Amino acid sequence: MAQENIPQPTDIKLKKSESLQITWSDGQTTRYELRMLRRMCPCAGCRGERDLLGRQLLPVVKTSYDGPITAVGAELVGNYALRIIWSDNHTTGIYTFEYLRSLESV
Repeated sequence: MAQENIPQPTDIKLKKSESLQITWSDGQTTRYELRMLRRMCPCAGCRGERDLLGRQLLPVVKTSYDGPITAVGAELVGNYALRIIWSDNHTTGIYTFEYLRSLESV
């Protein structure tokens, strides 16, 4: 999908212990549970980095954090993504707007 065809956020609301709500430029509003977003983190450490043949290069990182998963904060990455800073000190997940839209049905 071309970047210009991806709806852009017009409003982002983060409830740090609950959810992320995004209103998109096409008028749709999506609410994401934080626990689901943390579980679906797209970074190589969480998903396992793979080579061109699909072989896993890095093992999936498991956290020893046992507290409640909350968002400490969030910041825009350019005009294409959102980085969420998690209570388990995880900060490398960059959630592109295209990826967030794909999570609407999860």
